[in-house]
Amino acid sequence: MAISSISDLARVHGADRRDKVALRAGDRTITYGELDERSNRVANALVAEGVEPQERVAFLDKNGPEYFDVLIGAAKVNAVDVAVNWRLAPPEVAYIVNDSQSKVFVVGEEFAPVLDAIEGDLTTVKKIVVVGSHPRHESFEEWIARHDATDPGSQAGPEDVALQFYSSGTTGLPKGVMLTNKNLFTAMDGLSKRLGFRPDAVNLVAMPLFHIGGGGWACVGLTAGCEDVIVREVDPVAIAKVIEGNNVTHGFLVPAVLQFMCANPEIAGSDFSTLEMMAYGASPISTQVLADSLRVFGCGFVQLYGLTETTGAVTGLFPEDHDPGGPRAHLLRSAGKPLWGVEIRIVDAATGSDADVNEVGEIWVRTVQNMKGYWNLPEETAKTILEDGWLRSGDAGYLDAEGFLYIHDRVKDMIVSGGENIYPAEIENVLMAHPAVADAAVIGVPSDRWGESPKALVVRAPGTDPSEQELIDFCRERLARFKCPTSVDWVEALPRNPSGKILKKDLRAPYWEGRDRNVN
Repeated sequence: MAISSISDLARVHGADRRDKVALRAGDRTITYGELDERSNRVANALVAEGVEPQERVAFLDKNGPEYFDVLIGAAKVNAVDVAVNWRLAPPEVAYIVNDSQSKVFVVGEEFAPVLDAIEGDLTTVKKIVVVGSHPRHESFEEWIARHDATDPGSQAGPEDVALQFYSSGTTGLPKGVMLTNKNLFTAMDGLSKRLGFRPDAVNLVAMPLFHIGGGGWACVGLTAGCEDVIVREVDPVAIAKVIEGNNVTHGFLVPAVLQFMCANPEIAGSDFSTLEMMAYGASPISTQVLADSLRVFGCGFVQLYGLTETTGAVTGLFPEDHDPGGPRAHLLRSAGKPLWGVEIRIVDAATGSDADVNEVGEIWVRTVQNMKGYWNLPEETAKTILEDGWLRSGDAGYLDAEGFLYIHDRVKDMIVSGGENIYPAEIENVLMAHPAVADAAVIGVPSDRWGESPKALVVRAPGTDPSEQELIDFCRERLARFKCPTSVDWVEALPRNPSGKILKKDLRAPYWEGRDRNVN
């Protein structure tokens, strides 16, 4: 039987492979049969709390099996799961819970201080449940034990919203991205098959579940009926041990984590021989980090490009196009070609017409995977999804003559210097190839002469001490002079969001302080 909704992940596999392990978290395992029963109890508990179809249920905790109990349990009564970013400050958490109008709020014991700080500000929540213990609120296990394990039998339609992820909110308030069952299982089913998932595969789930690269990736594995191995939070050494100790075959990691793993001497001797495929994406990757990753992990690599708004991946660069020393090594800079059922066009911002081959413009996407819209934000939805179905990604890139997509940067991160468009990712890629650079970001800073000029913020590699001029000259040997940084500042670390994207807004803020706008 085909998987066409979140509830089917437990209903179908719970019948077909009841005793097969679905989830592994440390020493704890949950079979598909147990997942089916536990999610039934959650579903019945939600009904008892007054949750109606298409109402929201919020979840705040690090990665763990309980997330899937709630995700699938909500789906069994056609409710919508809202996974909240646990790295947010208490007022930000309260904003998302209130904005989503969640009736039930499930919170991990570790985040009791956050709960205590915002409880009085929650306007729609009727029931709070704690994974673990709390002096005033019922524990999750006690809550579900009070309710029957019989499937409530509700069915969700293809156009019903199943998941509501909130955008990272790097600018303005976060927006609730509504993803339907049709969005999800157009993406999950196709990707699961294309990446070679099967019931005996073992899937690494290491990225945060409140992100499409975590929660969405976990569903790719569950769609195939395989075992998902859950890592509670991102720790490069722990991830290496999980891969080695659980015979992991498939995984998804963001470039920053790959970079840290390749550079960590504790990981150098790890046995990754069971790995068949490692997917990566969610933020730009340098060719140096990619080459290092191919060497360290020794498996097939797949780059996936997409957005939360496109339910994840819309293009893929597959193992046959990963060849650092070959005649097509330039493809390592590419995000690949559109996946099945996906249309990509590059639009010139000035004219609104299609850009020429190799000409940079905004990436537009048309696919069944495009979100239903932003929750309660019709104007924002209309700005993003046009009437003819094209979704404006906000990313800048180009298509080559063979149809490979190259990502340059976020449109808003583009630097305009002396009338020339400069994309920071291009400079960052060059800087990362320098042996004394452990990490790098490039931003635009005010320039009286050029309006803006590129500045590099660099984390030195251990035991090195490069000069500012050395790095500028390194760039000038590899890039047009107008693209090169005119200054370098040294930093201990770069701020990143949970998906690994560098928080450029935070880096720019000190340099633009006191100005009316962040362009010059």
